[in-house]
Amino acid sequence: MVMGMLQGKRGLVTGAGSGLGRATCLLAAREGARVGILDIDPAAAEETATIVREAGGEAIVCRADVAEASEVEAAVARVVEGFGGLDWASNNAAGGAGDFALTHEIDDRTWSRTIDVCLKGVFHGIKYEVPAMLASGGGSIINISSASQFKGEAFLGAYVAAKGGVDALTKTAAAEYAARGVRVNSVAPGGFETPALSRYFEKFPDFADRTVAQHAMRRVGKPEEVAEAVVWLASERASFVTGACVQCDGGVLVNSHML
Repeated sequence: MVMGMLQGKRGLVTGAGSGLGRATCLLAAREGARVGILDIDPAAAEETATIVREAGGEAIVCRADVAEASEVEAAVARVVEGFGGLDWASNNAAGGAGDFALTHEIDDRTWSRTIDVCLKGVFHGIKYEVPAMLASGGGSIINISSASQFKGEAFLGAYVAAKGGVDALTKTAAAEYAARGVRVNSVAPGGFETPALSRYFEKFPDFADRTVAQHAMRRVGKPEEVAEAVVWLASERASFVTGACVQCDGGVLVNSHML
């Protein structure tokens, strides 16, 4: 019998109600993991849980706004209680990718909420996931950043700034906990098929072809393709990897104007 990469591993995913989060939950379950499904939208989280269970997986649903420390703390505690520990986590919840404005036109509410969800939310995840993993004998945390933080992205100043912070925080946490058995890495996606990208194209329909052309592969990715990188980092197959940023971007950062 072939064992999955995460066979018997206990994990959680934030922002698991759709997109990359949902794809990660499903792939992790297929690879043998039990999954805590965290999302601010309980109906979306339940829908993800139903898909996971129909595929034969085990899931716990938690409603949590990652910007609120107490809600993340409670959700992590519930997952630990339900599964008996925590071995891996993907801090995926995001916000602000659908709010488009030139930097000088970003309002304070948009800036604050984007930073709260995309950066503070990752901090809250690490804050409560690490103690649970130390108590479980070690683990792996994967934070979702963005390829846009390496080059900037017009109209998405708050989002890009937050994602840059995610990678800086990832490296710091990796340094702090490596010797104690907790690995911390990030995945930086390029454009991929999500509701946020759909909203972007709705507001800027002329940008669809340009966005595809930004990718050396001349297409955007599927959530399942990014999930593969997340699940690999969560597994023991990446046992010597920490402090890394895996670029899963279809070649955005190597795209050449010569081709």
